Amino acid sequence: MDKSLYIPLKDLEIYKLARELSSRGWEIYESLSWQDKKTIGDQFIRAIDSIGANIAEGYSRYHYLDRIKFYYTSRASLAESYDHWLGLLYERKKINSENYDKIRDIKRELLMKLNNFIKVTYKNKNNEFQ
Repeated sequence: MDKSLYIPLKDLEIYKLARELSSRGWEIYESLSWQDKKTIGDQFIRAIDSIGANIAEGYSRYHYLDRIKFYYTSRASLAESYDHWLGLLYERKKINSENYDKIRDIKRELLMKLNNFIKVTYKNKNNEFQ
């Protein structure tokens, strides 16, 4: 790989967005009661933190298919954290609409960029042997 084309993980836009989601998720988690943390919060924070963790792990893999597997897992964790756990927190009035809407906006942007990242990784894999 040409080192001049390498983007450090911390500079990847999808990783930055994942870290921003983790930070906002942690703010929500910290505001929960002990019981809410144990029943829903712990699973929410694990799911939201695993988005960036899977991006990081995939980005460090050598083989394209390994990378893509972790990016898919990251995308699944994004759905779990937002569509399921955050949705439940909102329905149960554990978070306000402002927090929900802000995370929704970041989630939409990250999902679009993550899908594009997966697409480009596939494209690079297919161009590798040409």
